[in-house]
Amino acid sequence: MIFSTKAEYGIRVMTHLAATDSTGPVSLGSIAEAEGLPLAYLEHLAQRLRRAELVDSRRGAHGGYSLSRPAEAITMAEVVRALEGDIAPIECISADADGDLVCSRETGGAAPCPTKLLWARVQGSIVRTLEDTTLQDLARPAGRRVAA
Repeated sequence: MIFSTKAEYGIRVMTHLAATDSTGPVSLGSIAEAEGLPLAYLEHLAQRLRRAELVDSRRGAHGGYSLSRPAEAITMAEVVRALEGDIAPIECISADADGDLVCSRETGGAAPCPTKLLWARVQGSIVRTLEDTTLQDLARPAGRRVAA
């Protein structure tokens, strides 16, 4: 599965906010400059993160964005879902209303998909890793990072 630049850039925005959390709201312009990212794209991502209630925004001369919760309370699964939508390793696999994985090729009495077990395991591993990784884990100074 390849995540898009939405996830990559959005996580970089979130880690930047976590690293500067004690300084107050941070403008997207300063994040774009510090991270070398396009401002217009960050504006789009910030809207998604705000709708998901992961960041707060404040207007005005001293406005900008800040985390809505402590970094240790925000998982990468939340961030990726806010930016990418459902996490699925392949197009034909999705989650139903109960969270169970379903294969779109198994509709109408079709034979069970022979690869569904594989993709369900891959999806489970990805989601578990994202849920087990907090924003705080990524925002630690390089010398204090935990080995993978």
